[in-house]
Amino acid sequence: MQNISVIGAGTMGNGIAHVFAQYGFKVTLIDVSYAQLDKAMATISKNLDRQIAKETLTAERKSETLNNISVNSDVNSGVAAADLIVEAATENTDLKLKIFRQLDAAAPPHCILASNTSSISITRIAAETKRPGKVIGMHFMNPVPVMKLVEVINGYMTDPEVTDAIIELAKKLDKTPCVVNDYPGFIANRILMPMINEAIQCLQEGVAGTEEIDTIMKLGMAHPMGPLQLADFIGLDVCLAILRVLHNSIGQPKYAPCTLLVNMVTAGKLGVKSGEGFYRYTPGSRDIMPVKVR
Repeated sequence: MQNISVIGAGTMGNGIAHVFAQYGFKVTLIDVSYAQLDKAMATISKNLDRQIAKETLTAERKSETLNNISVNSDVNSGVAAADLIVEAATENTDLKLKIFRQLDAAAPPHCILASNTSSISITRIAAETKRPGKVIGMHFMNPVPVMKLVEVINGYMTDPEVTDAIIELAKKLDKTPCVVNDYPGFIANRILMPMINEAIQCLQEGVAGTEEIDTIMKLGMAHPMGPLQLADFIGLDVCLAILRVLHNSIGQPKYAPCTLLVNMVTAGKLGVKSGEGFYRYTPGSRDIMPVKVR
């Protein structure tokens, strides 16, 4: 397994491409927008520079990594020689199903189709293809070059040898693979999202302020980042989408998205990506300021 295609050049897609390329794989990064592809390559270069500054990477390895990545705006040609495709498009069920139908038609018969989805059923995705045994979840954590975990999700029809291959591949990327089964939210988000939702509910009810909630969880529970800041980092729109999948799939009230979260997403306050969520973010600065929410 040497040729990797990554679908989507956003935050997750460029991180996944970065890691595969750094470990010697040939990567085709695919996005319909050349502007997004240019932005992704600039981000990868910047993140490699950070590794050089920390002395975890040499300038020569940076050059090799960038040379391992090619970009393409056409899915069909971009996956024609792929051994593995990792889809990292927006967390939208209809979009992902459409992409997997296209990938199934265009990819070589031996190619494994993986999704970086954080909540959408792998079995549902696989059912759109003629190769359900070769469809699997490969859920990386953000930021991909830093975070060690890869949640490996077996669909109902995923072949055991495909699971084994993805486990070994994750290890080659210096990641720690954890295998889970295909139930709503898997493990990471089934536990994380209700916690974030409850933190937002506490803020909405005035139980405590933004900084106080985050500080309590950081100092009291040894979390490296508070749940409200983490929600900003993930993207409030992504959190909302995942909670809706959980609520619709499981049907329990505890997964219903908090009204404040819905209102903030509706107002375009999405967190880091929009410059404001529970905190305000200034480009080029590490300083953040809590925002008074309504």
